[in-house]
Amino acid sequence: MKEASKSPKKIDTEIQEKPSYIETLWKTRGSKWNRARVLSLIIAVLAIGLSLFHIYTAGYGTLPSWQQRSVHVIWALLLIFLLFPFKKGKEFGWVDVIFVLITLATAAYMLFDAQGIQSRQGNVSTNDMMFGTVLLALILEATRRTNGLLMSFIGLFFLAYIFLGQYFPGALAHPGVRYGKVIDQMFNSTLGIFSSPIYVSSTMLILFVIFGSFLMKSGGGQFFTNFAFGALGNKSGGPALSAVGASALVSTITGNGAANAAITGSFTIPLMKKLGYKKKFAAAVEAVASQGGQIMPPIMGASVFIMAEATGVPYIKLAFYALIPAVIYFLIAGFIVYFHAKRLKLEGIPKEQLPSVKEVLLKQSYLFLPIALIIGLMIYGFSPMKAGFYAIIATVVLSWIRKKTRMDLLKILAALENGTKSALAVIAACAMAGIVVGAVSLTGLGLTFSRFMVDLAGGNLFVLLLLMAVASIILGMGMPTVSAYVILSILGVPALTDLGVNLIAAHMFVFYFGVLSGLTPPVAITAYTTAGIAGSNPNGTALYAMRIGFGGFFLPFIFVYNPQLLMQGGNTLEITLVTVSALISCFLLAASIEGYFIQLLSVIQRILLFVGAVGLVVPGIAGDLFGIAALIIVFLWQKSKNNNVPKQLSA
Repeated sequence: MKEASKSPKKIDTEIQEKPSYIETLWKTRGSKWNRARVLSLIIAVLAIGLSLFHIYTAGYGTLPSWQQRSVHVIWALLLIFLLFPFKKGKEFGWVDVIFVLITLATAAYMLFDAQGIQSRQGNVSTNDMMFGTVLLALILEATRRTNGLLMSFIGLFFLAYIFLGQYFPGALAHPGVRYGKVIDQMFNSTLGIFSSPIYVSSTMLILFVIFGSFLMKSGGGQFFTNFAFGALGNKSGGPALSAVGASALVSTITGNGAANAAITGSFTIPLMKKLGYKKKFAAAVEAVASQGGQIMPPIMGASVFIMAEATGVPYIKLAFYALIPAVIYFLIAGFIVYFHAKRLKLEGIPKEQLPSVKEVLLKQSYLFLPIALIIGLMIYGFSPMKAGFYAIIATVVLSWIRKKTRMDLLKILAALENGTKSALAVIAACAMAGIVVGAVSLTGLGLTFSRFMVDLAGGNLFVLLLLMAVASIILGMGMPTVSAYVILSILGVPALTDLGVNLIAAHMFVFYFGVLSGLTPPVAITAYTTAGIAGSNPNGTALYAMRIGFGGFFLPFIFVYNPQLLMQGGNTLEITLVTVSALISCFLLAASIEGYFIQLLSVIQRILLFVGAVGLVVPGIAGDLFGIAALIIVFLWQKSKNNNVPKQLSA
């Protein structure tokens, strides 16, 4: 079967974004006003206002710490209760009105008595306890609406653990904490709700989300997509390779796997299906690429900003450290897609039906300049906030180079609105993560859990890594990556560092598995999103995505044992050797998974390549020699004229 024969006359790579409320209202400005239009206007004005607040504070200085974070949280809560109804799929109703009024009352108390609340740390008042309790309840409900019941339940569990610690078994038990101290930690200070996750969310994170919204509105996402299809579309497996490239590039802007899958998957998945790929494969490829965008520099996902705060390492350095593993992740997915196409004899799309790379670069490459500006400013020493601030301005200015990308006032307002709306779920998740941070601090759970995991593993690092990987995937199910990472970094990283794992490698380990939880059933949000677009079985798609994205599950073990892959330790030669070894390992792994190398692989050949891939990542020369020997043996075996070719595998 050849893709070329089924190719459409012209490949449509246009990204279709959902119109913002402000754009819809403008287009229907002659219509009569009703409740729905009034509500849309209120949401649009509040969302635009929050974006403007954060852009202004990024450029001209933030409010004092507690005030900045409290404004951020309470404004976001108000929008959540307006935008996400109490019952999913229903209209805004009287229950939502009650939540809005309670939020406004809490906001008034927090804003008008901000200094008093902070001054009463250690001696909370009755009003503090009342409004602190209300705020906790509002965050739990907002999290349920935006991130699901499971995430809200996790917050409830940690709150219950604070008060009921004496009923927990063994080392997990603690005497409990009085209520006043809990409210003091959670509400009056910056050690609970307003701790590091909300600090990051209210400064760097939301600004980069807003920047991503501006970049999408200016056509940056379209540029990345056209470039990926022009560069890769004519190769074997071209449509799938292009989907990997386009989704990886666009998801570095969006920072959200499921959201990105909905944006790019709307055209990559139907295109792959039309050109001969089975719907399960098409959905799985898009899921792997979209979810992996969170690990790809320079933008990456929200978790890396929190990682920078936790490790004390600047964000731009963490992005640099993460570059090699991220590239390898997508190379593995690309190798698997390529071998899949070769196995099924699928060809690429004719060049004349694809965007011209030269033309795309000549006409649209200026849209990459804001990202380059962010990188340059942060390398030069600017804070992420300042870099994001100037990048937003640059995006608007550069958009005026061509009429097609020009951002007028309506597009600017739409970008401001979409930026805030895109951040709401993450803000709620960060507030919930703050509750977890406060609970761990109050109870000493972090140290207890670390000792428990080390004891359970018997002091064996490999066993501990397996336990942490499973725990990371389970905790990450149905949760945004940022929430999963915060919990895992608090509970899991100390256990890893106790056994000698490099600090950056330990954080990256739990971060990777938190990201990959979006692909693992029974709750695989990103895979389920792409399955819905493709019309494939959700769990079957998730399992296939795990197969294509297996490198992501493999890589964290590589850089724990070889931290040079993260630029941690070693000289240039050692880093180069480890990188080359990892690349060869991942090539062998992809061939083994897909069952194809020069031609179809036998079972013995697949096993030999898989063991060789493992050998290449085990520290020491013996493993490297075995891996290279496995590659040479299979290569010569497949090249030999007497090779007994197995029957073709099914798609």
